[in-house]
Amino acid sequence: GWKNSDSLLLGAMLIMSSTAIIVKTFTDLGLKKEKFTNIVFGILIFEDLFAIIIMVLLSTLAATKEIEGGTLIFIIIKLLFFIVIWFIAGIYIIPTVLKKLKPWLNSEILLIVSLGLCFGMVVFATSVGFSSALGAFVMGSLLAETVELERIEKVTLPIKDFFGAIFFVSVGMMVDPIILKDNLKIILILSCASIFGKMIFTTMGVRLAGQSLKTSMQAGFSLAQMGEFAFIVASIGMALHVTSSFIYPIVIAVSVITIFTTPYTTKLALPAYHVLESILPKKWLDKLNKNEDKRSAKPTSQWGELLKSYTPYLGLFIFICDFAWILFESIK
Repeated sequence: GWKNSDSLLLGAMLIMSSTAIIVKTFTDLGLKKEKFTNIVFGILIFEDLFAIIIMVLLSTLAATKEIEGGTLIFIIIKLLFFIVIWFIAGIYIIPTVLKKLKPWLNSEILLIVSLGLCFGMVVFATSVGFSSALGAFVMGSLLAETVELERIEKVTLPIKDFFGAIFFVSVGMMVDPIILKDNLKIILILSCASIFGKMIFTTMGVRLAGQSLKTSMQAGFSLAQMGEFAFIVASIGMALHVTSSFIYPIVIAVSVITIFTTPYTTKLALPAYHVLESILPKKWLDKLNKNEDKRSAKPTSQWGELLKSYTPYLGLFIFICDFAWILFESIK
């Protein structure tokens, strides 16, 4: 019985998982070096990028009462542009700077530099129209690729734990028991849809991408929750009067329930796989565990090899030139 706009927004929020909870779960269970965790983090990045597109759609819908295709395409191009600049900075600029400054980077200065870079990327992301969360996430992933990773992790750990505690407490304080009581049925339905739906469909998606059934199930069971990005999307929709106000407390309740079950669903992946292993015929299991992401090696000409090696660099140089032009235009 919900409106179409409320239902669409709910669907968008259901697909978003919680990066903070998943990282905490993987760390506590000692799973960060497992193969499936890289797949999970890759999916989380795309979910965060999708959340940005949803926020843009909400803003457009609030302003014009209709979705403008041109505006959406422009935002997506801008997002791709931002990702390429992020890639260039991560590969060439930041590691080189940290390497040159290494003799002067004691623990205190490294902490200040790391936090300063994160806040700097937040400012850059918000100035080009993206969320502060994406900016911080981007810089965190850039610093994770540097030679100073272990030292950065060590000096920022107390701050991470402090704000992690604030995050969990603040989420708990947003739960209203009266809302839970009045909407218990819909909250339970949405919680089951989030947990079991994401278990099934994420597992299917990862398997179709060429991973084994075991890896696919581990990824699917890890992502079975509604994340904190859903709060942001719901609050923006409510502030812009695009969605109904009753959605926000329901989303928080569903998120808290599914976040609570995350460690258990993550640990349940292997037992569930072993159950399937004992039930399914061996021929089916062999087929499901076979990596289908094998591309036949086709002979290519020397011209083909040259173009293949040259095109990515050409694209990067074009993006760098465009970025410099946009930067100088904005300064003028």
